[in-house]
Amino acid sequence: MKVDISKSGAGARVRLGGSMYVEDSASVREQLIGLLEEGIIHLTIDLSGLEYVDSSGLGVLISIHKRCLQKGGKMVITGLRGMVEELFRLTRLDLVFNVSHQ
Repeated sequence: MKVDISKSGAGARVRLGGSMYVEDSASVREQLIGLLEEGIIHLTIDLSGLEYVDSSGLGVLISIHKRCLQKGGKMVITGLRGMVEELFRLTRLDLVFNVSHQ
């Protein structure tokens, strides 16, 4: 699993690539919490390179989304495609998250 983070002021773009399994989720969660603790409260999560995500990965995204909102920020999901997009639709997470179809 690849994680690429680019920061800009109070915002950051996080690109996730490969497959996100339970063993990857803790690391991703810690990196995203680290951003929030630095004062970065506007996150754009680019999933265009993500081919698979399991329930623990979805849990991390939900948890970080909630933390962003609590801090007065916002999290946007971009790049939904294929199996990951299907999973978001099936679980109705496409209605929970702010999803951008750029």
